[in-house]
Amino acid sequence: MKILVLMLKQDDPKKCTAAKLAKMHIIEPIKFIPNRAIILNPFSNVVLSQKDLCSGKSLMAIDCSWNHIQSTLNKFRIMRKGINRRLPLLLAGNPVNYAKLGKLTTVEALAGSLFILGYACEAENLLNKFRWGHTFLELNSELLTLYSTKTDPLEIVKIEKEYFPNIY
Repeated sequence: MKILVLMLKQDDPKKCTAAKLAKMHIIEPIKFIPNRAIILNPFSNVVLSQKDLCSGKSLMAIDCSWNHIQSTLNKFRIMRKGINRRLPLLLAGNPVNYAKLGKLTTVEALAGSLFILGYACEAENLLNKFRWGHTFLELNSELLTLYSTKTDPLEIVKIEKEYFPNIY
């Protein structure tokens, strides 16, 4: 699966996981959103699942600051292009937001998505580029395995409710 990132350069470039992956030519930075891309959108009403493999031909993340995410998504009208999907609930493994629910770096979001879509080796390869990458997989191994076995987004939401009852 082709991995694309809309790079908005709102964070410190030294800490930006997407910038590091782009520099290594592992991801493709883009300026425009392709129509058939699965877009990781934290505000989407539909959760990412195996079912999305049939619809999208690439996986796309938006690399922006968590402090500006709502205005950024509104500005780029993300909801109108591509196939918008919310990543199921996962814990961050990065040092800045360690164990915070949903506060993932771009590489964590991409790796979590790849794992759920059946590309576990590719997810691990992305995370291996970071000293703390293994932590993300360790924190979420059970959830990622469960999410990756479900094709129906409603089954994934059910798992989220079981694991994180205080969120719903």
